[in-house]
Amino acid sequence: MKRVLVVGGGGREHAIVRALLRSPQRPELLAAPGNAGIARDRVPCLPVAADDVEGIVRTARDEGADLVVVGPEAPLVAGVVDALGEAGIAAFGPSAAAARVEGSKTYAKELMRAVGVPTASYMVLRSREEAEAQLPCASYPAVLKADVLAAGKGVIICQTEAEAREAVEAFFGQRRFGETEVVLEEFLAGEELSLLALCDGERAVPMAPAQDYKRIRDGDEGPNTGGMGSYSPVPGIDREHARALALAMHQPIVDELRRRGTPYHGVLYAGLMMTPAGPKVLEYNARFGDPETQAILPRLRSDLLDLLERSTRAGGLDGASIEWSSQWAVTVVLASRGYPESSSKGDPIGGLRSIDSIHTELLHAGTAERDGDLVTAGGRVLNVTGMGATPGAARDSAYAAADQITFDGKQLRRDIAARAVERVEA
Repeated sequence: MKRVLVVGGGGREHAIVRALLRSPQRPELLAAPGNAGIARDRVPCLPVAADDVEGIVRTARDEGADLVVVGPEAPLVAGVVDALGEAGIAAFGPSAAAARVEGSKTYAKELMRAVGVPTASYMVLRSREEAEAQLPCASYPAVLKADVLAAGKGVIICQTEAEAREAVEAFFGQRRFGETEVVLEEFLAGEELSLLALCDGERAVPMAPAQDYKRIRDGDEGPNTGGMGSYSPVPGIDREHARALALAMHQPIVDELRRRGTPYHGVLYAGLMMTPAGPKVLEYNARFGDPETQAILPRLRSDLLDLLERSTRAGGLDGASIEWSSQWAVTVVLASRGYPESSSKGDPIGGLRSIDSIHTELLHAGTAERDGDLVTAGGRVLNVTGMGATPGAARDSAYAAADQITFDGKQLRRDIAARAVERVEA
């Protein structure tokens, strides 16, 4: 029996655990650090932080892990896959050098420019003085991005120069994201699309497309978050279209990184904007998206463990075909009071026993056990994924379950997948 260690403790990692539990290989699973929901699935959760590289390597070695699946971006950028490789332990995820596609916005932009991947025009601001000198020349709305990992919160869309100056103060004055350069980017209009591809160092094999919702409030209002919901599939993006997008957006990056001697293994996430001039890349991530994974993996019919293992080997995905359910999946994120600026912790969670698990999948993110009861323990608390033959049926299941769950200060968006319902069922 294979032993698999899943690194991370959010909703994405819970979705990965659930998909691995469905593997016909029946692996023995461990999580580090995991969460209350993963523990309730009878998966041992080990007290090791996801970003503790030495601790993850030591745990994988001590537990005899055959494969380590790394969920979050921080340990990838810190080189956990490199360290595991040096210890002779197979790991799913890119090396630190390859993970720079997410770790540095500037590096990703330069990489796209080198291989001709379409993206927004940009410039790099290295100081407050340089930023203040360029802001009067910018077109608005404009986008400012921290050139570091920021848990999805380091992007500020500025409608005016005054808002851009406030963002510059947050970046360079308050140092909200630490020491960082800032990428000033052209604002792209259109509809967003998330397309993840499994990569084996040589090729990129697309997964099912998804669409996510970054802003905290309905109608894409309010500050950016790590993600408030998602759905899959996406109207108008069939299997052939996804393959064409991966060929244009993912494969050139995989080819170039291989040429540079830093082959890309793992998941390459492309956040795309479908503009009137064609698709353009907003960003690359070096791991499974969150919350897209929570909507994508429940639809997976192939063996996830087999796909992850094949991705670790050069050429391992040759001839791979990924099969998907025809059902729709809609994921609604339940967040705590104060998110995304802060989070309320220790609030009792109720209503879970009343959820119909036949049509929904409940995934834990920021939860903990306290005296046998479930309480909030982070910004994004729970993910509810509804399944159905239509986007409307999946959406209804997700919201019916979400409305049964109670905790003080619960936040959720009410418009997840509304556009998909209009397009498909109108």
